[in-house]
Amino acid sequence: MRNISNRAKILYLVLLIIFISGFGLFWMDYIGLLDLYSYVNRFRGEPVLVTEARDDEPSLVEREEFEKEKQKLTERIEDLDKREALIAEKEKEMDSRKDKLEEMRKGLDLEKKKLEQEKSQYSGYRRNVKVLANKMVNMPPESSVEIMLNWEDPLIIDVLRQMDADAQTAGRVSITPYLMKIMSDKKSERASRIMYLMTQI
Repeated sequence: MRNISNRAKILYLVLLIIFISGFGLFWMDYIGLLDLYSYVNRFRGEPVLVTEARDDEPSLVEREEFEKEKQKLTERIEDLDKREALIAEKEKEMDSRKDKLEEMRKGLDLEKKKLEQEKSQYSGYRRNVKVLANKMVNMPPESSVEIMLNWEDPLIIDVLRQMDADAQTAGRVSITPYLMKIMSDKKSERASRIMYLMTQI
């Protein structure tokens, strides 16, 4: 019985020492002399979480993605600007071509009017030539030559040719050779020039 009592005392003493030691450790941890939590985690083998690093990594990736999107947007804007400039240049070229075509159209209209005027003048000229040829035939040859010598060479040639054509149509002999003979007697040099031109024109 005495032995049991001694053992109980020893057990109580050991428990008291453990309690005091544990309380002392907790007290030193509380006042900051020890860091029991780090020791416990070290023995548990749990990795320490580095949240700051994990927080920084997504931010860097996001920045890179943002820069890429910004670069793409800038390239698209530049491409649109180039297309807009190209369209403006094409429109300018089309306007220039339109102006040139309008000028060409006006030029053609002017040329057409000019040709119509010339045609009208030529028609009037041909009528005058026929009238003069008819008058020269019905006048004395000497008088006809005197009048014709006051004309320009082209008109004399056209009237003489019209006289030949009228004589051929009427089936009679033309008097133009006789008129040229009279003209040669009066103005031989001019008569020679007119006869030469009649064979060339």
